[in-house]
Amino acid sequence: MPESGPWFLGLDVGVTNVKWARVALDGKVLDRGFFDTNAAASDWPQRIRDFVRQTEAECSPAEAIGIAGPGLAAPDGTCISWMQGRLAEIEGLNWARFLARPRPVPVLNDAQAALLGEAWLGAAAGSKNVMLLTLGTGVGGALLVDGRLLRGHIGRAGHLGHLCLDPDAPPDIVGAPGSLEEAIGNCTIKRRTNGRFSSTHDLITAHQSGDAQATSVWLRSIHLLACGIVSLINVADPEIVIVGGGMARAGAALFDPLARELDRLEWRPHGRRVRVAAAVLGEYGGALGAAQNAMRSPSEQNR
Repeated sequence: MPESGPWFLGLDVGVTNVKWARVALDGKVLDRGFFDTNAAASDWPQRIRDFVRQTEAECSPAEAIGIAGPGLAAPDGTCISWMQGRLAEIEGLNWARFLARPRPVPVLNDAQAALLGEAWLGAAAGSKNVMLLTLGTGVGGALLVDGRLLRGHIGRAGHLGHLCLDPDAPPDIVGAPGSLEEAIGNCTIKRRTNGRFSSTHDLITAHQSGDAQATSVWLRSIHLLACGIVSLINVADPEIVIVGGGMARAGAALFDPLARELDRLEWRPHGRRVRVAAAVLGEYGGALGAAQNAMRSPSEQNR
């Protein structure tokens, strides 16, 4: 059924699936869902083009479309300009031309898009200085500074997981020694537990069951996470730190010890503490942020 007003489409392109959200100008989510990426087939981006055509045929033409994806977004926002070992078909793909759109299709890194979503409709709604950390296989991140998404010179800004915590430790995937990602990411759980646990979920379950070794590893990981957060607070001075990703679902097992560590480590002039909150938009944060980015003027999108 055609919509009565303008609507915007956000697409969050991932290795496993593509999440999408149709959103009205006032932020009302009209519909959302996902479909398989099927990235093994070289022509998989055609599935996205087909989805857009079908959706517009069933509803009405979208006012604008925004894209989020892994990798570094080009400074002009036209594409993902650098992709490391995955989804190579969209590296350098100009989405406005590919989708034959009459206006630009702005492209963001997926963590940056998730931050925009949370600052628009989620845990940081109304805030202008926001830090997002996503804790999962690795550690992603993004920064909103004085209401502006921090992009950097080549789009590299916000890769908070690659903050160095131990200069004498082995390098991570980008060459940063002893990084925050290495300290708490699920990618290193086997090494950090001497092969005993294969996932952070298993580690937390054992910790909650009273396993002393699991508790020691988990609390050490939380201590290092807090060290990373306070370092980043001193750099960016956010109003709120949002924690998302699979580990955020641990709830009190994560946030209670993290709060205790921050009470001990955080610099709090005049007693001002930075609020820490769980992300609330879940797996659709990136799609909603991509839609919100599409609503903005080109000058706002690319600054």
